[in-house]
Amino acid sequence: MLSISEFSQMCHLSPQALRFYHAEGLLVPAEVDDRTGHRSYAFEQVERAMLITLLRDTGMSVKLVRRALDEPDQALALLDRHSDEVSRERQEQADAIAAARAVFEAQPEPRLRHVPATTVVARLVPGTPLGRDAQEWDRAEEIITAATAELVATVRQAGLTCLGEPWRTLALETPEQDRRVLDGTGPFWTVKVAVTGTPETLPSLPADLFVQTPDAHDELSIFMPGRNTMAKYCTVVLRLLDAAPVDGDRFVNLARLRQEVRSDGVVSSAPVERRPE
Repeated sequence: MLSISEFSQMCHLSPQALRFYHAEGLLVPAEVDDRTGHRSYAFEQVERAMLITLLRDTGMSVKLVRRALDEPDQALALLDRHSDEVSRERQEQADAIAAARAVFEAQPEPRLRHVPATTVVARLVPGTPLGRDAQEWDRAEEIITAATAELVATVRQAGLTCLGEPWRTLALETPEQDRRVLDGTGPFWTVKVAVTGTPETLPSLPADLFVQTPDAHDELSIFMPGRNTMAKYCTVVLRLLDAAPVDGDRFVNLARLRQEVRSDGVVSSAPVERRPE
């Protein structure tokens, strides 16, 4: 029999690790002295310790390691699944590093730009959650992204040409929309795209689409690299607030904030409007 210190040296596992594996039922000593609590290991347990170290070095959890050892016929499949998960996590880390680098390099700041008068086709997006946590936000992003793609496809099938990127806005354009957003029933978002032509020249569109004709206006715009998150959305709002008012007679209407989600980041813009007298 080998003492815990001898077994530790032989297997290159610290006594603390051996005690942890014992507590987890992963590597139970051959004997435990009832009086002193001293652990002793059999030489034959070296192989199990070696396999545990191999699997733990891959980053596998204790739960998965135990399953791989208890079900050796599943070990390779578990390793393949773990490898896929590690690759996914590495890609997410690489994307996060790229996004962080882009933000620090770009130092996003609001810029004033002019938007010409356009014809816009829009659709409300039902079914999005409120976005109260990261999971809800990501789910809402999936639904809005799908609705945006569907809107663009419908517009093109109608023979219209899209002008620029589609965007989304909060559904706060009518008193009824305001009420439904405030009471939490939704829809909370509207997706839009600018198109060629005028309302009079547009072909017949599905009943759930509506046409708008916003006048030419100025807007404050800011580009935030990387994927859209709740924290970035709030940061954009704060930076636009810091930039307002543009002058004494005008303000940035954040209730009409719109977002163009692109492959490399998000352009958020809010119209600059004259204060009501």
